Amino acid sequence: MHVPDGFIGAPVSVAAGVFAAGAVAVSLRGARRELDERTAPLAGLVAAFIFAVQMLNFPVAAGTSGHLMGGALAAILVGPYTAVLCLSVVLLLQGIFFADGGLTALGVNITVMGVVTVVVAYAVFRLLTGLLPRTRRSATASAFVAALVSVPASAAAFTLLYWIGGTTDIPIGKVFTAMVGVHVLIGIGEAIITALTVGAVLAVRPDLVHGVQGSLAAPLKLRIDGELVDAPAATRDPEPAPARRSTRGFWITGLVSAFLLAGFVSFYASANPDGLERVAADQGIDEKVEEHGAADSPLADYGVGDIANARLSGGLAGVIGVSATVVVGTGVFWVIRRRKEEPGDAPRDRDRDHENA
Repeated sequence: MHVPDGFIGAPVSVAAGVFAAGAVAVSLRGARRELDERTAPLAGLVAAFIFAVQMLNFPVAAGTSGHLMGGALAAILVGPYTAVLCLSVVLLLQGIFFADGGLTALGVNITVMGVVTVVVAYAVFRLLTGLLPRTRRSATASAFVAALVSVPASAAAFTLLYWIGGTTDIPIGKVFTAMVGVHVLIGIGEAIITALTVGAVLAVRPDLVHGVQGSLAAPLKLRIDGELVDAPAATRDPEPAPARRSTRGFWITGLVSAFLLAGFVSFYASANPDGLERVAADQGIDEKVEEHGAADSPLADYGVGDIANARLSGGLAGVIGVSATVVVGTGVFWVIRRRKEEPGDAPRDRDRDHENA
């Protein structure tokens, strides 16, 4: 659902840009609480993985395709604030280098695909995990529902922006029905991908899933008169702090998977227009669409311009995109993590000075 230039008028695009900038600023502060020395590089990996999977359009109806948005996946894995930053990095790189999503519509895309999907998905996920049993299966099911709901919510948010500042005079009821209808189908694909990914991570490294931290431990049971009951809180031994496990193997595996998806599997993605493109063509929303400002980019449309072989061109563009995303994303999150440590440095230094005196 990358909104191109020309769908939304300048005033609303500017307002969406201001809102998106504010959301990013808030997320920069909030991400300091979510990131540490382990999760900073993992957040960069999540951004790169989302970039790769967004290249894999899957068919959802006759002549229509969809792709992962990634808001639910990122929010559950690395936290909502960091997730907004992950999606912002992906959308920024896609717009500048791959001519995917308008440059003047960047604020609209961050708002619709980043902020709305993350907020809705994380709220649904936390609600469900609070109500359901604290098991991996319940967490995976909650991820499925959260992702499913987040996609039509994003479509509704676009419809609202189009109703306020659309550049063509189209009955908003038709736009809403078409957008939400097709994106419910896309949401099923998003939910499957999200649930499979979250479930896979939960199976091998549940300690790295932000959304379930501290909530999967089963309560201690006692057998009384042949029945299992929860142990009273007073009889439970305090849980030892979990040992820190290296994330290097997990990070390498995830990065290799992203390279394979973007560099090889993406060649087999559906070539049909995505949900927004189909609705825009059917409803006439694209009457005033503008040429992308980065249309002359050597990586425009996810292909390397000087390479004639389509498979090689698309695969190489995907590898370049994943590489750029993981470098930029990891760099951004590393800086945030370093800034998180700075406030505590001064007191420690003062304590050492006092002890030396």
